[in-house]
Amino acid sequence: METLAFQKIYTKIKNITKATITIEADNIGYDEMALVDGRMAQVVKISKSEVVLQVFAGTEGISTNAEVVFLGNPPQLKVGEQLAGRFFNAFGDPIDGGPNVEGRTVEIGGPSVNPVRRKQPSQLIATGIAGIDLNNSLVTGQKIPFFADPDQPYNQVMANVALRAEADKIILGGMGLSNDDYLYFKNLFTNAGALDRIISFVNTTEDPPVERLLIPDMSLTSAEYFAVEKNEKVLVLLTDMTLFADALSIVSNRMDQIPSKDSMPGSLYSDLARIYEKAVQFPEGGSITIIAVTTLNGGDITHAIPDNTGYITEGQLFLRNDSDIGKVIVDPFRSLSRLKQLVIGKQTREDHPQVMNAAIRLYADAANAKTKQDNGFDLTDYDERTLEFAREYSLQILAIDINIDTEKMLDVTWGLFSKFFEREEVVVRQEFVDKYWVKN
Repeated sequence: METLAFQKIYTKIKNITKATITIEADNIGYDEMALVDGRMAQVVKISKSEVVLQVFAGTEGISTNAEVVFLGNPPQLKVGEQLAGRFFNAFGDPIDGGPNVEGRTVEIGGPSVNPVRRKQPSQLIATGIAGIDLNNSLVTGQKIPFFADPDQPYNQVMANVALRAEADKIILGGMGLSNDDYLYFKNLFTNAGALDRIISFVNTTEDPPVERLLIPDMSLTSAEYFAVEKNEKVLVLLTDMTLFADALSIVSNRMDQIPSKDSMPGSLYSDLARIYEKAVQFPEGGSITIIAVTTLNGGDITHAIPDNTGYITEGQLFLRNDSDIGKVIVDPFRSLSRLKQLVIGKQTREDHPQVMNAAIRLYADAANAKTKQDNGFDLTDYDERTLEFAREYSLQILAIDINIDTEKMLDVTWGLFSKFFEREEVVVRQEFVDKYWVKN
């Protein structure tokens, strides 16, 4: 990168750690970018004239007289229609072999939207995944995580959401993706002919882990351009926020900050909230909806990352392996969308709330029957039927590979009701039973 005349250059480094350097400098801004011996770095701490910079690629081989060039601005991104269909790294540089983007340069990581400019979310955002759309419908402007074990196919789920979701733009922020996952996303989007509405910012396992910290802000800055200036419905997919938090931990530990729970920095809540609070529904029609994967450490939902996430977001989508059908499902008991009541039965078919509640009640009865069975108790005829219903419901609705619209989901569930139960056992309003009950 060429050094410009107005840029500040220093050559006396006071201290070097594995991830940071410290110098004496004046009139430097927090978050300002710099080049340290040609490597990208960012100001993370200022104390009087002492400035600490985080070196993204690490400090190995940097000497105390290395050249430090301040660039005069925090991380930036060029925004415009040319972003669509492209893949970028954590610094907003193209990694797909295409040309540089022309557009307006904006700083990333700005403040979240003032509450007086927000509108209550009220528009359904359909994903095509039955386990989400039937039981935990998402709403534009919502922020919600996927909780998943590391061995589950959460990136494939995110890719499918990207292809199926009814949104004007999909923005993928990939953190710590394997090369295989990166190529999977790229090939899938290209082959599906969906690149014109997808923008991807990617940090792979071959890139420095600390660069992951820029990915959410890059993704959300581009989302703000399309939502605010184009009034578009934007869905932001972030994967994996656990690897983002791990990168925060790397930096804070190397700066000798006292760790909080599970070795995470004490600022974890505010670090996550700063990202999730960018979800918004604007009165003009544009919106930013955030779905973010949080992988669990051995299924531990009490770990600091999911624990803090739970306080910030409006529910969660919980993936689990269902041993009865041999597939991954959206767990109806541990998943929750706190905003679904704003749209189900209003923007979906009138019977949606009743069908959803009846199906979950019967699924819960099946769980009780399974407990009885596992403990050696005799099962009633009703117990047997609930177990058969639960298996079919998991196969035809909850499995993550089910791609049908909401009307079809409701019709399939009515079909299962009539296959395994009498009308009075389902406990749905009579007017809906009369209208939708499937005659076998």
